[in-house]
Amino acid sequence: MNSVVCITQVPDTESRIRIGADGRHVDETGMKFIVSPYDEYALEGAIRLKESKGGDVTVVSFGPDRVQQALRECLARGATKALHVKGETSEADSLGIAKVLAAAIKSVPHDVVFLGKQGVGTDNALVGPMLAELLGYPQVNVVTHLDVQEGKLTAHRETEGAEEVLEAPLPAIVTAQKGMNEPRYASLKGIMAAKKIAIESRSLADLGLSDSEVFGQRVQFVSLELPKEKTGGRKVDGADPAAAAKEILRYIRDEVKAI
Repeated sequence: MNSVVCITQVPDTESRIRIGADGRHVDETGMKFIVSPYDEYALEGAIRLKESKGGDVTVVSFGPDRVQQALRECLARGATKALHVKGETSEADSLGIAKVLAAAIKSVPHDVVFLGKQGVGTDNALVGPMLAELLGYPQVNVVTHLDVQEGKLTAHRETEGAEEVLEAPLPAIVTAQKGMNEPRYASLKGIMAAKKIAIESRSLADLGLSDSEVFGQRVQFVSLELPKEKTGGRKVDGADPAAAAKEILRYIRDEVKAI
């Protein structure tokens, strides 16, 4: 049972975001990047499938050279192969990224394709569904429990106040939600073994794609702005709760003008 896991690198959630000089991109100078957290659930799901049914887990990522660090981390956790499609993703929207991943996946044996439900940072949650459409595969998104049998999968996904249980034939696309599993850490043995695994690299041309088919497809960044800094709060003194409540209401109505 072979799996492909599509991963993306995102800024560490503790990183301080700075806008680049062009006003359209994030300044990556000195920034730490990590595997997108939802992709960790996808990776763990693929590794568990390999452990129970055999086969390979191939991690695929589209991005600059720094992406190889993330691929190496996935290998240390239990993936068996890695494919790096080289390219600067800052000008590629979700459709462009999905086209690249679809072309790469077609060259890799697979039964299930895993992704996180969304890439932390952009939070578009579009690549998985677009990838399914491009490949012509059934898709189950925001999955919290997965069971894969020969020729089909059964997936659980939470809805408002209920849970859906769906079946789909293989090959299929699965996007993982928090709670699908508990991602493992890389062991020392895994880290040492990962250093011996060669990461395959391909260009867009190797996949039969041109820049015009990937970059600037439907969405272009016009500008990026940091949110306004929050001002300090105001403390209402006084032992009388009724008087304090009136003062809070007056402040919200007359000064903040929220009501």
